[in-house]
Amino acid sequence: MTERRGEVYEALDLALRIGEVLLLSGAGAADVTAAMLAVTDACGVRHVSADVTFVDLTLRHQPSSDVPAALQVRRVTWRPVDYAELIEVDETVNSLVAGDINRGEARDQVARIVSTGRHRRRWAVTVGWGAMGTGVALTLGGSLVVCLLAFLTACAIDGTQLLLPLHRIPTFYQHAAGGLVATLIAVTASVTELDVDPSRVVTAGIVMLLAGVGIMGATQDALTGFPVTASARLIDAVLNTAGIIAGVAAGLTVGELLGGSLTTFTPGAAGLAEVGVTVFGAALAAGAFAFASYAPPRSLVAVALVAALGQGVLLAVDSSEVGRTWGSAVAAVTVGAVCYLVAGRFRVPPLVVVVPAIVPLLPGLDIYRGLALIADGKDGVLELASALATALALAAGVILGQYLARPLKREARRLETRLAGPRMVGPFRHRRTDGR
Repeated sequence: MTERRGEVYEALDLALRIGEVLLLSGAGAADVTAAMLAVTDACGVRHVSADVTFVDLTLRHQPSSDVPAALQVRRVTWRPVDYAELIEVDETVNSLVAGDINRGEARDQVARIVSTGRHRRRWAVTVGWGAMGTGVALTLGGSLVVCLLAFLTACAIDGTQLLLPLHRIPTFYQHAAGGLVATLIAVTASVTELDVDPSRVVTAGIVMLLAGVGIMGATQDALTGFPVTASARLIDAVLNTAGIIAGVAAGLTVGELLGGSLTTFTPGAAGLAEVGVTVFGAALAAGAFAFASYAPPRSLVAVALVAALGQGVLLAVDSSEVGRTWGSAVAAVTVGAVCYLVAGRFRVPPLVVVVPAIVPLLPGLDIYRGLALIADGKDGVLELASALATALALAAGVILGQYLARPLKREARRLETRLAGPRMVGPFRHRRTDGR
């Protein structure tokens, strides 16, 4: 009996460690729950229930009513997203569920994955963030000087995001510092003789910071029946976005005091050549974001292609009279459906493709316009509300796209039956086994 109890605790511990990696990577609570239950089932432990919150993972095993329950809780320690770690853990889960490895081998693999550390040099990651800023500037029609400033701004923001956590500064202030840095660089450029539109520099910085806000995870949790986790993630996303707004607002105020003009924005032209540059910029921004998040090289092609497709759909719909919010929603549905279908061909979970692919669609422009109007003494609430609507449309659209693509993929019919909905990470095949 004692031996069996130990095996149960080992299976629960393995499932909790895997669930932590998935949650830290932005997976929804439904995906995390299903993955943990699949792991315990593959280890031969039945009658397990799972609970996922923003900071805790809980597994409870009680085979019968007359037997005391075995309960394990794991506190989630938040750290930067590492898609390479996510992919390796996801492959381990699938191998365990398929019966290719046993519980002990899976435990050793997970321990090795989380303790090995990142394989990409830190300076290369900073360059990746800079390339992302350049890509966003291209989607906004930025000139060569604007792209260079966006590159430097993104690298500077990455520096603040790297330095401040070492001093245990809350994420609100980290995002505020990033927004302030981006705006101060734009202010400095505006008071020089450079022929540059500084608003594009600020917008590129806003999009970089928004990429780390978990609005998509919050929306997915709300839609799949996890209101507590959704509420916690939404509050965290709102606070981080408020930090960005506060930082940019402070920078705009400094700009006004210094006589720099940051309240104008001229949208990029819409000719064929410009459309090509915009689509290329979207592909570059998404690929660079994935690279900076330690995604493997094989996934970068998929990310870039899906992002380019999403940007093309946005431009096509946005040219009509339906508005940018609906254009973002249609583009997000397209991204969600396509990435769900093609991610398997590149041997990565759909989550690794879909999150970077929607980065170029994030509403940094609307946030900047609203703040610029407020700084100029005008009403910018409508623009800020439009940014919120766009963010929600992107998150809901991506999830809807995955639902629409689900009937087209036969493997989706063999997903975990305890939870409804498509999966963005976790085992795609579920096989019961009594192997240890």
